[in-house]
Amino acid sequence: MESPDPSFRRRLLIESLTMLAADAQTQVAWLNKHGVMTDEIALDFDHAFRLAEVLVAEGQLTGEVTADLREIDVILSGMSDDGNAERWTRDALSTDDGWARTRRLARRVLIAELGEWQHPLPKITVIR
Repeated sequence: MESPDPSFRRRLLIESLTMLAADAQTQVAWLNKHGVMTDEIALDFDHAFRLAEVLVAEGQLTGEVTADLREIDVILSGMSDDGNAERWTRDALSTDDGWARTRRLARRVLIAELGEWQHPLPKITVIR
């Protein structure tokens, strides 16, 4: 299987950060529209984050943002520990400190990379 091209990998990361950076109400509306669970936001970031070092090596991502990306990964991983199901509800998006921290970090990365953090949310197709 071929590796996706750099622009595709960068788009995946930017789209995942855009979802993390969105206001809680916007995230909930997007989740409801697409009929997916809250953890999709974190799963999309996890997939994209695994490409970050390659993007830096290719010059598609500035190295300065990798610390923030790693911190987002640490926060989301910590939220996934056993007994944290309440952190993955739609309500938690607006009340949980972990979501607030990832939101701030995602916004900071988007500003560093694109000059602003607000971008259209990604469009997805859910196959059931």
